[in-house]
Amino acid sequence: MDWMIMLAQLLLSLSFLVAVHEMGHLLAAKYFGMRVEQFSIGFPPKIWSFKKGGTEYALSAIPLGGYVKISGMIDESLDTEAMKKDPEPWEFRSKPAWQRLIVMLGGIFVNVIVGILIFIGITYAFGDVYILKDEINKNGGFYVGPAGESIGLKTGDKILKINGQDYKYLQDLIKPETLLSTNGFYTVERQGELIDIAIPENFIQKFNKREGPGNFLMNRFSPVVASIAPKSLADRIGIKEGDRIVEVNGTTITYYDEVQKLVRAMTDTTSGKAKADSISLKVVRGKEVLTFHESFKDQATIGFYSTVMSKEFLDKATETISYSFFESIPKGTERAFSTLAVQVKAFGRIISGALSPKESLSGPIGIMQAFGNEWDWARFWSLTGVLSLVLAFMNLLPIPALDGGHVMFLSYEIISRRKPSDKFLEVAQKVGMVFLLALMVFIFANDILKLPIFN
Repeated sequence: MDWMIMLAQLLLSLSFLVAVHEMGHLLAAKYFGMRVEQFSIGFPPKIWSFKKGGTEYALSAIPLGGYVKISGMIDESLDTEAMKKDPEPWEFRSKPAWQRLIVMLGGIFVNVIVGILIFIGITYAFGDVYILKDEINKNGGFYVGPAGESIGLKTGDKILKINGQDYKYLQDLIKPETLLSTNGFYTVERQGELIDIAIPENFIQKFNKREGPGNFLMNRFSPVVASIAPKSLADRIGIKEGDRIVEVNGTTITYYDEVQKLVRAMTDTTSGKAKADSISLKVVRGKEVLTFHESFKDQATIGFYSTVMSKEFLDKATETISYSFFESIPKGTERAFSTLAVQVKAFGRIISGALSPKESLSGPIGIMQAFGNEWDWARFWSLTGVLSLVLAFMNLLPIPALDGGHVMFLSYEIISRRKPSDKFLEVAQKVGMVFLLALMVFIFANDILKLPIFN
């Protein structure tokens, strides 16, 4: 059931983005009097279609793209027979180069506009909820997961600065622009000493993995029982919701991560079973202090979960900002262009070799997982807005068979006043299609190899 929810979100998002992208080409072509033969969401075989104004509008079976068939244009259809005839006034090839250029930029332009509008809408509808870093630092510093430990951070660190500059919110630590910064570093206070922790150039790759952000940094929280796993040790000895663990094996406990650390030390990492025969716990329940000394054989955990953010912590450590509609316009636009700039920067890192294509590129399976197994409209539109901007950028790349390839050849024509031959454009289109097909195979295979069954 989970995969069906993720797939439904992916298909809805891609169908919407492809529709608006191809609509950009269609509207520009019709404006300049070009004949549009077909507008398709998805690739053949065709499922359903209707015809209006000389254009066939179709819904096709493979929902990973779409296309607009403009008369007199060398495109994915490779209709070379039509190109052998003399140009008609309503054909793409008979129009001035500047008009053809606008048509090819139409889809990219619409994707950018749609991305901006989505970010404006999200900003207006949901506002922002930030976690204040000063409150985290006061509350015992940060909890550091494996991703953070891999660069030298430790639980209890108080992160004071980013790249030598003060910051305000927890979210600032994991912004893409922070993780992609050149020679980036965190300034940390650890046991009264200031230390600079470098951010590796390829560190953002850890955040392409589903578990990445949750295993990096978060606030430390109290070991107050919020729920109990059935048939666990906690269930068996009668620990209740609201209990607070204050001591494990004689060690005083302040934070939930301290319980985890002590229990892990009692567990064999190879077998997953306990190394110790017994465990001692001290629990506060109301005004009572309860002591337990129980068998820990064949156990790996105590079996309780705590609340990451209690109401008390939320009240003092979060800042909620709402925006009026007019405030959302510049704020959302700024976020859209910041997102686009980050994508361009990340692509540049991949080209330069600083980031691994294998770790950094995700295809439909990776994107599907990013949507999550619960339908969350805020997350859905956030990802759709990012994908709209990514689609615009990727389509602008000067690769034949993409819009950017057509833009490249049309720009050459405008500057040199010489039009490339139809034969050259046909060969270039074929080369581009082969390249894109190979890239799609690589991305699909990469997605599959990232699945848990292969790791």
